[in-house]
Amino acid sequence: MFETNKGINHIALVCRDMKQTVDFYTGVLGMPLVKTVQLPDGGQHFFFDCGGGASVAFFWWKDAPPMAPGIASVKNFPYDAKTAVGSMNHIAFNMVETELEAALDKLEAAGVPHTHAVVNHDDSQAGVARDMHDGVFVRSVYFTDPNGIMMEFAAFTRKFTPGDVRHEPATMDL
Repeated sequence: MFETNKGINHIALVCRDMKQTVDFYTGVLGMPLVKTVQLPDGGQHFFFDCGGGASVAFFWWKDAPPMAPGIASVKNFPYDAKTAVGSMNHIAFNMVETELEAALDKLEAAGVPHTHAVVNHDDSQAGVARDMHDGVFVRSVYFTDPNGIMMEFAAFTRKFTPGDVRHEPATMDL
């Protein structure tokens, strides 16, 4: 068996413009650029420190396939948030709950597309609540980077218990 509770090393994504990506991740999100690689095929692979020893990395290739919203990225969150099997839906960065409101203002000031409210995720049928209550387990702010990649600032509001695991996993009837 593998030990899997060692955290994330990095997630690798593909950008359409490395300069815009560097400007966004260093300037808007404040993630230091910690490693750059020039690939033999002319592409690039850059790593940004997102805290806790983890990185967000980007590949760039001049001839990369174009964006495919609704297939490889979220088309229109929260109204059309499904993505294809094998795609990355979004990446969530830990944030202190008391900093979520300020994050909205910072994203607005930077001109970053984002939800204009902190989203309270709960176990209700809708999955979200307008107001904070004891059943809210995570609070989130969603936004997109210059590549259309959906991202989230997330703050868990409580520790999970065995009672939080109560659904059978879905399967395809083959």
